[in-house]
Amino acid sequence: MRIDVLTLFPEACEPFFDASVLGRAREAGLVTIECHNIRDYTKDPHRKVDDRPFGGGPGMVMMCQPVLDAVAAVEGLDKTPATRVLLCPQGERLTQKVAAKLAECDRLILIAGHYEGFDERIRLLLAPREISIGDYVLSGGEAAAMVVVDAVVRLRPGALGHKDSPLEESFSVRSDGPGDADTWLEYPHYTRPREYQGLSVPDVLLSGDHARVRAWRLAEAKRRTAQRRPDLLRDETSEG
Repeated sequence: MRIDVLTLFPEACEPFFDASVLGRAREAGLVTIECHNIRDYTKDPHRKVDDRPFGGGPGMVMMCQPVLDAVAAVEGLDKTPATRVLLCPQGERLTQKVAAKLAECDRLILIAGHYEGFDERIRLLLAPREISIGDYVLSGGEAAAMVVVDAVVRLRPGALGHKDSPLEESFSVRSDGPGDADTWLEYPHYTRPREYQGLSVPDVLLSGDHARVRAWRLAEAKRRTAQRRPDLLRDETSEG
């Protein structure tokens, strides 16, 4: 898989991409992650990439030329067709299902904005998939790009070491749920020591009985989801 990140601040992203799971995935050749500075593609002698909005108002708007030329140049670096992703507050919400679909792509180009936003013609001409990581506004799209890359790469085969690791996490689809498929929060985890400040590891986890452990984990996942995120559970009575 190849991921290209177009940003005004590649230096903010590179250390993150070199660390932990992403860094190991890069070293193992499971993914190629390249950062590109949008300023390198502006035709302005002062490397300007933004201007004041028509109609007035606060802030600055990213101009078409630098972004469109950057996308064209970066797409030309590899023959693999790319899925374009524009990171913006108005986009569809990033969920585990969205991350899983993106993880199926062979190549992604993530476009991280800054300032007040993008010239609308960037959206119209690129026709990207627009993604938001939440209902809030950031100073720039770099943090959002890092979140998307992390969520996607860890779902690629081999990135987490064990093939079943993503299946046991929060927001993964559970085929053994009460409906046809439920998205549950993850069950509680424990490790050594067996007792800490008066709190003990549940006996079932020490039993060595894998069937009991699995049943306990499923029950705890369902209980935790119902308690904290009931919206994630299907309403069996409405399934017909």
